[in-house]
Amino acid sequence: MTKLEEHLEGIVNIFHQYSVRTGHFDTLSKGELKRLMAKELVNLIENAKDKATVEKTFRDLDANQDDQVDFQEFINLVAVVLKASHENIHKE
Repeated sequence: MTKLEEHLEGIVNIFHQYSVRTGHFDTLSKGELKRLMAKELVNLIENAKDKATVEKTFRDLDANQDDQVDFQEFINLVAVVLKASHENIHKE
């Protein structure tokens, strides 16, 4: 497996590490998203542990408003964080 493929698989694995905890095994509840952000994105999302930040992020991601974040919706968060990280690298 290439390095990029390993990293992509890692994103899937992290999603599933949190999505299986409550409710449907393949979606993130608000609580699961909060734990994921607090543990995995704390250095990349400002105020990742803040309740208001989690609430807004969850609302923004939950495109179909089913009170769950599926993998496709989660990828939107990954894309935004990845883009911001890329921009920050060029500022240094």
